[in-house]
Amino acid sequence: MGHVRASLFIAMTICACLPAQAGDLGAYGPTFEIIETDLLKDILSKLRKAEKDGRIDELNRKFADATRKRVESPPPVPGIVTTVKTRTWLYDPSIVVPQEIADDKGRVFARRGERINPLERLPSYNKVLIFIDGRDARQVEFAVAQSKKLGQDRTIMVLVNGSPMATMRARKQAFYFDQLGTLTTKFGITQVPATVTKEGTALRVREVAL
Repeated sequence: MGHVRASLFIAMTICACLPAQAGDLGAYGPTFEIIETDLLKDILSKLRKAEKDGRIDELNRKFADATRKRVESPPPVPGIVTTVKTRTWLYDPSIVVPQEIADDKGRVFARRGERINPLERLPSYNKVLIFIDGRDARQVEFAVAQSKKLGQDRTIMVLVNGSPMATMRARKQAFYFDQLGTLTTKFGITQVPATVTKEGTALRVREVAL
């Protein structure tokens, strides 16, 4: 059951709070069809024509190039500036369970509607999130220094600007990117560098002036 609970917390802090992937979290406002039937038919028609004209390889190449460019240089998170004045606050990671969650043996450990704090169920959780602007050498040095001090297994370095791939190649360490500002928005971060660490049953957010 422990690994299931760990997954729940990681999903909350990294995905739901590193970008949302999947999972039924309920409806938030009006919902719409993902794509209109006529539009889908139009797309399929164009793809069939491209295949007939021998342009599929060209389209695949363009798509791959666009994807590679986005991975190498994702759009910066808007509204984030370099930390001018240090500030800190506590973030409550409690969530309301959208549906019953059970372990691999079918034992329910979280019931729908129940308000739970994952940190209470994961006392050994010790990850540290470090948010930086990858274009700022001082911030990169700060993150790397913290990683060396705390241990690479504990630290998750997240860019809000710059190229995570280029930084990773230069530093020989893993760097991630806050896609769509999901994490910074969740934690209320507007200045970087910033860190998020566990403090009791809450998360301590710090925007650090270097």
